[in-house]
Amino acid sequence: MTEISSMVITHAKATVEEMEDSWHGDLDLVLNQLYSNELVYECAVLKTCNRVEIYVVSSKGSSVLFHFAKEMGVSAKIVEFYDHDESLRHLLRLASGLESMIIGEAQILGQIKDLFLVAKEAGTVGKILDTAFSKAIQVGKRVRTETFINRGAVSIASAAVDLADDILHGLNDKNILVIGTGEMGTLVTRALAHRDMNVIYIANRTYEKAKYLAVELGGEAVMFDQLEKYVSAADVVISATSAPHYVLKKDIVEKVMDGRTNELLLIDIASPRDIDPSIEEIPHVILRNIDGLRVINEKNLQMRMVEAKKAEVMVGQELELLQAQYKRQKADVIISELYSNSYNLRGTEMEHAINRLSAYHTMGDFERKVLVDLTRAITNKILAEPTKKLRNAAEYDDEDFLDSVSRLFDISPIKKSNDATK
Repeated sequence: MTEISSMVITHAKATVEEMEDSWHGDLDLVLNQLYSNELVYECAVLKTCNRVEIYVVSSKGSSVLFHFAKEMGVSAKIVEFYDHDESLRHLLRLASGLESMIIGEAQILGQIKDLFLVAKEAGTVGKILDTAFSKAIQVGKRVRTETFINRGAVSIASAAVDLADDILHGLNDKNILVIGTGEMGTLVTRALAHRDMNVIYIANRTYEKAKYLAVELGGEAVMFDQLEKYVSAADVVISATSAPHYVLKKDIVEKVMDGRTNELLLIDIASPRDIDPSIEEIPHVILRNIDGLRVINEKNLQMRMVEAKKAEVMVGQELELLQAQYKRQKADVIISELYSNSYNLRGTEMEHAINRLSAYHTMGDFERKVLVDLTRAITNKILAEPTKKLRNAAEYDDEDFLDSVSRLFDISPIKKSNDATK
């Protein structure tokens, strides 16, 4: 049976390094690799700083994903494989912020929207995944509207600031350097703007972007080629770029720390990582990455457990509605194909009959209309009872009946390529 299957690698089981090692190529490349498999009818990929998730629609989804994970070199210890219902529940929980390292974080919902749009534009999404992701986005919005699950520090960025505050026992009179002005870097800077500190330095490869953010939030923009100078002046460096390589290398930090006795705190929340992990070997340097945010999450989690329980109830309600929607869709696909095939046959045979009659009699509009109405009525009456039976089967989850009808009339539940949602 053609349903959704998924493979999930997240912070729950994998370290940042393990997640980096499990990802090869860019998003489009991975989508194309998946979609080129003749057994994959639809696919979508979610890639964030602390998760890699792949969703496929296939009659052999588990097998396809197992082999794909093997090709990627993913350890069985860090990956979860979900069937259709498990995938749907996970996706709804994910959009609601219940699967995030920082429970209730707001960024994941926007990331789901953006990454799903990439799959749609690539033409690898059809009705089945579109239904699931549309519902997930709707549920994510509902949870954040009807609960306070996102109250407080609920993002990786704000948690990074809290972590710095926790390690240094306050940020008063501290110099902070933020590297990167993308979404995450901007969120870090916004979180810092409300703290009492000495100065926020903002560095970016495009100086104008750093300057724009500095003006908006009251920081000081610095040239990227002067990074060493401002790392030296900083007490805390938070790096959040989208660079594919290290932006802060060991030799730079070694120069900065030569003769320095006060500690330098480095927090890397980029994926892939911005800061060379070997820097941690340098005396008086404290290096933390996304894995280090778990402590902050544990504190926040206690404050939001009540709201999380409310969100879980909503997810359960919405999951039932989604499952019912899929049942109706499966019956509707079969019914639609039955009507389409029957009407095509009706049209062909009717024209054949009209041609034969025309050889002996003059066929006017009235005669033709009688035949059209007659054949339509016969077709609709023949299909009326099967339509009712199919909808009842969907309502009562009689998969065997639906599958039998599909095989009997050679109806495929899904088609590839041309049926993809653009």
